[in-house]
Amino acid sequence: MAKRVVIAGILGGVAMFVWLFVAHEFLPLGEMGVGEIPNEAAVLAAMRSALPQGGLYLFPGFGLGPNATSQQRKEAMPAYTKKYEQSPHGILIYHPASGAFPFGAALAREGLLNLVEGLLAAWLLAWAAPGSGYGARVEFVVVAGILATLTTNVEYWNWYEFPSSYTAGYMITQAIGYTLVGLIAATFVKSDIAAQN
Repeated sequence: MAKRVVIAGILGGVAMFVWLFVAHEFLPLGEMGVGEIPNEAAVLAAMRSALPQGGLYLFPGFGLGPNATSQQRKEAMPAYTKKYEQSPHGILIYHPASGAFPFGAALAREGLLNLVEGLLAAWLLAWAAPGSGYGARVEFVVVAGILATLTTNVEYWNWYEFPSSYTAGYMITQAIGYTLVGLIAATFVKSDIAAQN
């Protein structure tokens, strides 16, 4: 059983990796809801002078600094709420100039992530769905994948107002990826009884 789980996980991870490549390179799913900044040069110049270092920024901020206590944040909430209502707001991931994008390293990390996802899905399937039929095993992995997809994407849409089209595109991409993992994993990960039939 362990050997089948490893094979299922590796093949499922490879399928996920290939699917994500197709979704981002040949389909609009990977770019839904993402646009370019108009007048980018002026905006980048302002960011270079205003942001001291790279990081994840929410705006508008409370204006209290990094070491504000929960009591200070609570007291500042009414003013922040008014500021939020009257100001542009959003989330910014900012990196100063750092040379060429490390595409090879990012691709390797993505491949490793997909392998881990495939292996975890296969292991979870072997542990939680013994004795079930092929369709039920596929469904189990798909539901687990949808759970993983909902966990961050919908929260980012809800709290940080990620665009609905971006959220939907990414969720569709991940759901299809987990469906592929499920189809492969369910082929290899069977109970001992099912394997003998």
